[in-house]
Amino acid sequence: MRKTVSFDDARGPDGTVVYAIGDVHGRLDLLTRMHAEIVADRERRRPADWRVVHLGDYVDRGPDSKGVVEFICRAGASDRRFISLAGNHDVGFLDFLAEADPHGIFANYGGAQTALSYGAELDFDSLAEFAMSHRALAQAVPEKHLAFLRSLLYSVEFGDFFFCHAGIRPDVPLASQDPQDLTWIREEFLCHAKLHPKVIVHGHTPVAEPELRANRVNVDTGAFATGRLTALVVDGADKQLLVVEQML
Repeated sequence: MRKTVSFDDARGPDGTVVYAIGDVHGRLDLLTRMHAEIVADRERRRPADWRVVHLGDYVDRGPDSKGVVEFICRAGASDRRFISLAGNHDVGFLDFLAEADPHGIFANYGGAQTALSYGAELDFDSLAEFAMSHRALAQAVPEKHLAFLRSLLYSVEFGDFFFCHAGIRPDVPLASQDPQDLTWIREEFLCHAKLHPKVIVHGHTPVAEPELRANRVNVDTGAFATGRLTALVVDGADKQLLVVEQML
């Protein structure tokens, strides 16, 4: 019988506090505030070590995707304890830059806002105009941002927790998960009530309130639309939430 673990029993690695931040979607204002809250939380806890895991979807929909990518790039360059995972929108951005698809996720689900943050405006009036606007965006994205997006991990594990963007394929070993599932899966994962080998911490599917289930934790509180960004904090057996909200 395979080993499984529930949220109540799950523990993080000894001496290391782990922070897992949900989908940002261009909300640089919320991300910078969340990082400030994490610094303050670390000051209170004074752990021997720490990790910050960004769960993906840095771009699209919100107003400053470029700023978010730049912020996370700089954080990761300054300290390798900042870890960034791939979301489906991040992969879609890279795919669009490689091939101008007017019917893909980037063009149809918030990519216009990402383009604007880079100073480019997607034009769908004609194929020629669309191709021209695609070239303008491709030229506007710094090589550093492309390298960052290409370097994104699909998952990471700490203690009894497995972190990914969307979820896992149930009953498939964690080490054998398909990147497509890790960035896209929904129903098969969300509707699965049985325990997994580790508690899955994810985003991808927006919820009004963070979901703390026996087998998974969803911290995607729809930051781009709700103005609320959520993170899970794991400190040994202690599990808490950090939430920042836009200032009115």
